[in-house]
Amino acid sequence: MTKPTMTPELAQIRDAITDLCDQFDDDYWLGLDREHKFPHEFRDAMAKAGWLGISLPEEYGGAGLGVTESAYMMQLIASSAGTMAACSSIHINIFGPHAMVKHGTEEQRKRMLPPLIRGEDLTAFGVTEPDAGLNTTQLSTRAVRTGDGYVINGQKVWTSTAQVANKIMLLVRTAAYDPKRPTDGITLFYTDLNRKHIEVREIEKLGRAAVDSNAIFISDLPVPERDRIGQEGQGFRIILDSMNPERILVGAEAVGIGRRALAKATAYAKERIVFGRPIGQNQAIQHPLAESWAELEAANLMVFHAAELYDGGLPCGPEANAAKILAAEAGFTACDRAVRTHGGFGYAKEYHVERYFRESMLPRIAPVSRELVLSHIAERVLGLPKSY
Repeated sequence: MTKPTMTPELAQIRDAITDLCDQFDDDYWLGLDREHKFPHEFRDAMAKAGWLGISLPEEYGGAGLGVTESAYMMQLIASSAGTMAACSSIHINIFGPHAMVKHGTEEQRKRMLPPLIRGEDLTAFGVTEPDAGLNTTQLSTRAVRTGDGYVINGQKVWTSTAQVANKIMLLVRTAAYDPKRPTDGITLFYTDLNRKHIEVREIEKLGRAAVDSNAIFISDLPVPERDRIGQEGQGFRIILDSMNPERILVGAEAVGIGRRALAKATAYAKERIVFGRPIGQNQAIQHPLAESWAELEAANLMVFHAAELYDGGLPCGPEANAAKILAAEAGFTACDRAVRTHGGFGYAKEYHVERYFRESMLPRIAPVSRELVLSHIAERVLGLPKSY
């Protein structure tokens, strides 16, 4: 299949999300990109329509749908004018709360999930550290036990939405690193982003200026024990439950932004007249765009194959990772070709494809690098010896 079977749920998602996203056009998103302003209006509209809880249980106000439906929704958003910025403004709502759903207590689910679904809470995600990168076992941010909870000190980087968030999900060490059991001693918290104890510094970056990325500095942050998700020391295993869904969502988003760029390029190729003929009549224009269509469709197959496996309760690590890198490359290539199809005008902000191009870089490097994905597949699928 080139897309999931069109169930009544997916048809409802298609119609509702398309109508909602059409209210926020290219000029709206270009303005936010220029001004580095968070898309509060878009996020509020998504919350009001009930979409922030698409994958969360119905008893807490969510829709109780699967990764397939969530990925389809995010792909539609990515194929709208908002592309990756629109997706990033709600992304953590789609995969982050699974930690609370699967490992939290009933009290935590009742307290934490409804405000997220209603859009009242906006969450940042604090995992990556400057000296650890993708080697999560080397985290140095530390939580120390106190009489009624913990005190956290440390630093995180690439913490999205921390400029506007009131909550934060933090992965930290509660025990020293043990090389024999490197994933032990890491604990997950979901707590208030207390700005008296957390300094937030925005990072200027290539794209997605409407959604901030930050370095945060945590100093004596008090966290009550009731904000710990799961057992102390088990945070690494808990966070793994969100990794495959996130890779699938990112893959779906990358296909979406590629399709947006391809549509823009195709329309321009039909309209732009050079030497008395539309440039889309030239095979030098036709062939790259046709190749991008094929690449995006192929990547989309893997995205929804991985989603189907996940929703069926089957292992999907290699498929989710493959979906992420195939879609990221296809999306980026489509955006690159869209800029070049526009020629000099592709370099101009008013044609919007340069913004798509800048934002298409993100799925190539986050949430995991292409190289680590290939190493994972080489080891887990091909049986080659571990390289790192």
